[in-house]
Amino acid sequence: MTHVFHRHCGAVPPLAVRGEGAYVIDGDGRRYFDASGGAAVSCLGHSDEDVRAAIKAQIDRLAYAHSGFFTTEPTEELADYLAARAPGDIDYFYFLSGGSEAVEAALKLARQYFLERGEEKRHRFIARRQSYHGNTLGALAVGGNMWRREPFAPLMSEAHHIDPCYEYRLRQQGESAEEYGLRAAELLRREIERLGPETVCAFIAEPVVGATAGAVTAPPGYFRRIREICDRYGVLLILDEVMCGMGRTGSLFACEHDGIAPDIVTIAKGLGAGYQPIGAMGVSKRIYEIIRDGSGFFQHGHTYMGHATASAAALAVLRKIEAAGLLHNVRRRGGQLMAALHDRLDRHPAVGDIRGRGLFIGIELVADRESKEPFAPELKLHAQIKRAAMDAGLMIYPMGGTIDGRKGDHILLAPPFIVSEEEVAMIADKVTAAIDGALAACVQEGGS
Repeated sequence: MTHVFHRHCGAVPPLAVRGEGAYVIDGDGRRYFDASGGAAVSCLGHSDEDVRAAIKAQIDRLAYAHSGFFTTEPTEELADYLAARAPGDIDYFYFLSGGSEAVEAALKLARQYFLERGEEKRHRFIARRQSYHGNTLGALAVGGNMWRREPFAPLMSEAHHIDPCYEYRLRQQGESAEEYGLRAAELLRREIERLGPETVCAFIAEPVVGATAGAVTAPPGYFRRIREICDRYGVLLILDEVMCGMGRTGSLFACEHDGIAPDIVTIAKGLGAGYQPIGAMGVSKRIYEIIRDGSGFFQHGHTYMGHATASAAALAVLRKIEAAGLLHNVRRRGGQLMAALHDRLDRHPAVGDIRGRGLFIGIELVADRESKEPFAPELKLHAQIKRAAMDAGLMIYPMGGTIDGRKGDHILLAPPFIVSEEEVAMIADKVTAAIDGALAACVQEGGS
């Protein structure tokens, strides 16, 4: 019996009572290795002493002060830390409680920026299909996750979507990766021209697509061309790094791999590593100065923005990542995990693609490797895999609808940055066993 409105009404999940390194321990004493970081959140595991000490110390001094009256030391220090390491001229940070709030803020700021410049016609946003930008109405509108969008479509604001940069599915035979990337980027130029450049506000994209499509990276040159197109038409580039940022791909900001900088960037998840709920919107100096020298304030806000305790936690997380050299570990262990998965699954009849960057890896499952035909959605293979993995004490993040919101299954892996070489091998072994166990269960159910 529960009075909690859980994600799924038909079942109560296990009771988590303790965290120990990369493990979550339930009320029965069962240990689950967190190979997905929850949802790419718990980058330092579940019991980091330095972060916990920082939270306790901040609560002892000042837990919270409303940002309409005060700023706080940890919030100022966190902004300084991020600004010193952010790409391009991203120089100001607006702190919120999570990723959806950060994206909402980015969309509203983009609109206000153009209003203050006297470009009132710019109100349209372009995004990509099979993307995800959050669950609030504005974020959901620009998101391309069709399953999440469909029930609430009548409530959502206008948004326009182009094809994703999805090399495994959309690259043509005889086309190099670079040629495909440039062709995919050209879709943005065409959409801006179709809508009318004077009406387009911003383009939003994930540098590495997260849970909706399973760690899809772009070929070299794609985002450089996207940046050029945005500059040509005066369109803002918003990069959503809520899931892929803060070290997950091996650099603090995921866009560093692509050699570009956005006008606005959103971060969350790994920013607080799960120790406190926090997200942020990073803004270029140019955008900030337009607001500062215009109306003087951003017409937006939340009660818990700039929360002192959350800021203290995030600052401790980032300092730990840097002091412990964990970005190096992400790159090293990410390479080892990718190699281990290829070793075990390259010839697996149900595995079509293994992709990703750093400790952010996706495995796409197919019924036929040659044709890339997905499994029937009715099988809910992703749910079977999650169940099999949990039974084996492994937390992973499988999802369905990989291809178009309905068809396709994938597994997302995002283990903590502290993962060891031995644990990498264990993840690969247990993921392989979970796939095999789920397939066997599907065959058995089909036979019965």
